Amino acid sequence: MPKSSDILERVLVLEMVRVTEAAAVSAAKLIGRGDEKAADAAAVEAMRAALNGLDVCGTVVIGEGERDEAPMLFIGEKVGHGCAGESPEIDIALDPLEGTTITAKAGANALAVLAIAEKGNLLNAPDVYMDKLAVGPGYSDGIINLNKSVTENVTAVANEKGVEPADIIVCVLDRPRHEKIISELREIGCGIMLIPDGDVAGVIATTDEETTVDMYMGSGGAPEGVLAAAALRCVGGQFKGRLTFRNDDERKRAHKWGIEDLDKIYDLKELAKGDVIFAATGVTDGSLLEGVKRLRSGVMTTESVVMRASSGTVRWVKSEHRA
Repeated sequence: MPKSSDILERVLVLEMVRVTEAAAVSAAKLIGRGDEKAADAAAVEAMRAALNGLDVCGTVVIGEGERDEAPMLFIGEKVGHGCAGESPEIDIALDPLEGTTITAKAGANALAVLAIAEKGNLLNAPDVYMDKLAVGPGYSDGIINLNKSVTENVTAVANEKGVEPADIIVCVLDRPRHEKIISELREIGCGIMLIPDGDVAGVIATTDEETTVDMYMGSGGAPEGVLAAAALRCVGGQFKGRLTFRNDDERKRAHKWGIEDLDKIYDLKELAKGDVIFAATGVTDGSLLEGVKRLRSGVMTTESVVMRASSGTVRWVKSEHRA
């Protein structure tokens, strides 16, 4: 077997882009059609086919659900054609279409996303909710804390940035469960960027000054939390996550996937350890990437980003796809 340090060297970074491109192009054919399930299924099928074309032995640790819930790309599924030989073993976190509702309604910020790491380096997060708190790079360690209030976290970031709390902009998913967070942010005068969906893009927005987003907070899917953490591992920033459970079935699911401390607050490097590659392709236009475009000639264009933690490299890739 290859040495651990060589594993991701053998997985070409651009191969990951080809996988997310395939999913994005397939999903884009259903933008604005009002059918979330069809768009998601198209992205899943395309991403699975692309992954199976790679010379790797991959295990899906973040996927579409468990085997009895998803026909493909389920948690634990093996992908790639190298599992019978000496190919590198990798863990894969993926969301073939992050923003199914966005795509169905032709909204902004829908993405095809995946992250890979050496075996055992991505948290096998159950499909439950996660409280999330994130900031971009440039702040001292521990600047954010899930055990502190909204006001305390905003104030800490504002003080270190050298501005007033009212000058901070926070990205929050527009959900009824976030009414308390939104109300407290309003009380201290913060700007709030409410997004309808797509919290992976929302977290990543904290790393780009052009988005003007300083912080991300609120609860969303735990799998998306792992994907967002993988991206921050590559470009810098801080992330805190804590799993939340609505019932005993969700707690049992967490135990099934090896989660013993149900109250644990996860740091960035506990969610995505070691060398990590993160790739995303825009499905619809958004703050991070342009969406898929169909030109009059029939050519489809995509914009993607691929990042690597060990080198800190970020590549922006524009591609043309001819049928």
